[in-house]
Amino acid sequence: MRIDKYLWCTRYFKTRNMATEACKKGHIKVNDQVVKPSREVYPSDKLVVRKNQINYELTILDIPESRVGAKLVNVYRKDTTPQEAFEHAELLKYSKEYYRKKGTGRPTKKDRRDIDDFLDDDFETNETE
Repeated sequence: MRIDKYLWCTRYFKTRNMATEACKKGHIKVNDQVVKPSREVYPSDKLVVRKNQINYELTILDIPESRVGAKLVNVYRKDTTPQEAFEHAELLKYSKEYYRKKGTGRPTKKDRRDIDDFLDDDFETNETE
């Protein structure tokens, strides 16, 4: 089965076209090699799927006949993604919330003072070294 079709059948992508685009962008690796969408996959192949800034590591157990229900996905793949990948994504989410949203205008006086304090602290630590 083609890699794009496999990823669509096992519900990693909502459409087959999205799976194809991910392959073309180099977000899919089979046995540590970037692959084209037409690459055939077989049981025991190792996949790395980069989606939402998380590298999912999968092992193919079996090839489905067609798209499967969400409850049956674990029959066809084994997810070996380390827990640290999900924790890292959670930290990224929190760090993005701290910064100002794009398009909110110029920094306020308080924002400018915070920036100046941060830069002054950084400058003083470099000066003492």
